[in-house]
Amino acid sequence: MIAIIGLLLGIVLGVLLEPTLPASLQPYLPIAIVAALDALFGGARAWLEATFTDKVFVVSFVSNVLIAALIVWVGDQIGVGSQLSTGVVVVLGIRIFTNAAAIRRHLFHA
Repeated sequence: MIAIIGLLLGIVLGVLLEPTLPASLQPYLPIAIVAALDALFGGARAWLEATFTDKVFVVSFVSNVLIAALIVWVGDQIGVGSQLSTGVVVVLGIRIFTNAAAIRRHLFHA
């Protein structure tokens, strides 16, 4: 229940305050969102399989975002940021769709 209240409060504050992101961090936002979605789908799958642990979820969420951003940052430093961004999105996208398929199989008993 606390998580739902926190989510709703965060949405309301985001809509009302309209936060801005510095231009230097804008290339990393889409990668961070995809990494966070990967952790969310993984957490949903673990919850449905009754193997969910909150500590593992938090570590997965934070580490996914940080590692994905680090990979893209390193790519920017060596001049191949867009290629590494694409690679990160593809890998995380595969993981998201794999988790989504497992969730669908669990929900529909397929």
